Amino acid sequence: MNPTLAAGDIRAGLRRPALSLRIASWLRKTHGWIGLWGAILGLVFGLAGVWLNHRAVLKLPMEQQRTSERMALPDPPPATPAEMAAWLRTVLPAAAEPNTTRIDPPRRAPWSEGADAVQQPERWTFSFGGPDAMVQAEYWRGNRNVQLTTTRNGFAATLANLHKGVGMPLPWILLVDTLAGSMIFLCASGVALWLLTHRRRLLPGLAILGTSIALTLGLIASRL
Repeated sequence: MNPTLAAGDIRAGLRRPALSLRIASWLRKTHGWIGLWGAILGLVFGLAGVWLNHRAVLKLPMEQQRTSERMALPDPPPATPAEMAAWLRTVLPAAAEPNTTRIDPPRRAPWSEGADAVQQPERWTFSFGGPDAMVQAEYWRGNRNVQLTTTRNGFAATLANLHKGVGMPLPWILLVDTLAGSMIFLCASGVALWLLTHRRRLLPGLAILGTSIALTLGLIASRL
């Protein structure tokens, strides 16, 4: 037996466990820090997710109060969607830039047909507010008023809107993106940590992982 080759094999064998330990140590520390970063957001999204997931079967309430009113336009009325949005910001309480602006072109009314079909005018729709309260303004071009629909949400509905990003600004969307990235990393690092630190129970772990993947994909495929 060549002593040099034997010593090299021993050193290589020692390096491999040492490298695995360093990787596992780094993953464990990073896993903890990333988990701390997403803790509060994960709590909000977890509560909202449970509520949304069971609201239909368990009849969980989504408290909302909705009111409608018509508001007269100034004279002369706003001539463009940008002017209308600027005017609405002056009359709505604490209104910022609209979250969404939709412009529907003129078209035939869906309830009329033939030569006497009625042509609907252009419609402008604006959405203002945040997750707790939303105001939708609807204006048919040529009218002298605008329809305002205000929706005030309870605690559960506000949580659901936070979950879906309704009425939230770009920084919130980017913050939630970091949570989504964190969840991807936590899932991958969790599996890697298990494989590195539970080598003697590799087969049971792979069986659990495989069953979870198969069950998830099967449930998704059953509804497609």
